[in-house]
Amino acid sequence: MNTPKLLTRLLLAAALTAQAQVDTRPVPAQPRPSTLPADWQHGVFMEIFVRGYQDSDGDGIGDLRGLTRRLDYLQKLGVSGLWLMPITASADHDHGYATTDFRAIEPQYGTLADFDALVREAHKRGIGIVMDYVVNHASYRFPAFQAALKDRGSPWRDWFVWNADPGPGWDIWGKYPWYDAATAPWTYTGELKDLAPPKPGTPDTFFGTFGPHMPDFNLRNPAVVQYHEDSLRFWLNRGLDGYRLDAVPHLIENNARDWNDQPESRRLTKQFQDLIKSYPNRYVVCEATAEPIAYGDPALCGGAFAFNLNYEMVKAAQGDAAAVQKVADYYQTMSPTMATFLHNHDIFTGRRLWDQLAGDEARYRLAAASYLLLPGTPFVYYGEEIGQAGIDGAGDEPLRAPMSWTPAGGFTTSDAPFRPLSPNRTSHNAASQMRDAGSLFNFYRTLIQLRRSQPSLALGRYEAGQVDGPVWSFQRVQGSERSVVAINYGDQPATVTLAGLPPAARAKAAYPAGGTALKADAAGGARLTLPPLSLRVYRLDAR
Repeated sequence: MNTPKLLTRLLLAAALTAQAQVDTRPVPAQPRPSTLPADWQHGVFMEIFVRGYQDSDGDGIGDLRGLTRRLDYLQKLGVSGLWLMPITASADHDHGYATTDFRAIEPQYGTLADFDALVREAHKRGIGIVMDYVVNHASYRFPAFQAALKDRGSPWRDWFVWNADPGPGWDIWGKYPWYDAATAPWTYTGELKDLAPPKPGTPDTFFGTFGPHMPDFNLRNPAVVQYHEDSLRFWLNRGLDGYRLDAVPHLIENNARDWNDQPESRRLTKQFQDLIKSYPNRYVVCEATAEPIAYGDPALCGGAFAFNLNYEMVKAAQGDAAAVQKVADYYQTMSPTMATFLHNHDIFTGRRLWDQLAGDEARYRLAAASYLLLPGTPFVYYGEEIGQAGIDGAGDEPLRAPMSWTPAGGFTTSDAPFRPLSPNRTSHNAASQMRDAGSLFNFYRTLIQLRRSQPSLALGRYEAGQVDGPVWSFQRVQGSERSVVAINYGDQPATVTLAGLPPAARAKAAYPAGGTALKADAAGGARLTLPPLSLRVYRLDAR
């Protein structure tokens, strides 16, 4: 950045900061080489709700120091990266998406020094850190929005979207997304669809895709885009390894009909991706529920969650033959930039896997195999690896309970954790499962280790996919290495003939270890009998 331009921006930032406590100082890029392996982003990630992971100070709330204490556990599991749900200061003091300061740590989670220590200790263990970043909106308590409310002539006014007469026809997920600030709509506790719309001509009518408590930024304003770019650099300069960009299809709305996934939103998303990846070996993944495949393209976001695939993988694990075919078809054409998962922190993606499968551990393992051994970047949701059950609660609460570390809980020393503990913690907790060689934890650990030790499973092409009734088989190929995977989702034994192997090849059993080798005939076919609800993995090295 040239010196006169930087000086101008510094003076403007000082003037704005004097009006509202928002740090708008420019942040020059300070890229440094990454210490992580070149392909770290193709390993297995874990999504972590810091509030629910580990409390270090006895206040009943998880924090960054608590997470740092658990890095050895995550290293033992074998994950390559962590996605942290929002850890910046927020008004909600829960999920964190109602941001009040984009360059500060949520005080309940700790300090910038705690963040720096987490990144440093994670890197020592070969684990990357990716954090949620909310581009689209802020909290109504964000100082810039408060300043805009107080003075319609404030320079902060143009940081948000206002329209005294937005007109009819607006409907976002069943609600009218325009709100009259004079009525303090963020205090409304009923269903938003029942909230009366502002009267035409109301001067303080603002736009909020996700409700009145989170007003949308005006991302047509270059100053707002610049603010976000500087804030992204703020964390990258501290060693952050990438971002999950929240709700990027909603950055720009053009009218009541053209509000979702507009061309302007796509251009901004690519702009943010380019900034992040100007730092060496960084990773970007986007939340784009409507068109995830488009956002996975490097020409747009370069990574996106494979929404809807998750439903089919769970149904396949339940024995739904049509779902098995849908999963196989998806992977046949899926870009390796996609991020796969079984569910996440939002209830619309499904309850905790334990609850969806009613505690059936055999089918649970097949669900895990359906994405941990496939292309893309798998994201495990915290507690999934131990079969943690959800809790009772409204909305997303059942998914966001404290992690079960011991039979008693192990999350906090407080008698009052921020949310109830999982009901199956006495049997399904990390301490007990790590000691049990046949546990879900050790099954996840084994598959993750297979992915780490066999490059074909992490980086290889997907080939020879075939579905025979309840059996799905495929191969992963990277250089001279070939992995063969077969999953029987049925509750009866099944015999299939695998095609597409090198003629007369012999593949060693990788899972279960020590099993019978797979032998191909002169035409490259191999006959395989699978027990009910079973997984088989083989490795063939042509060298």
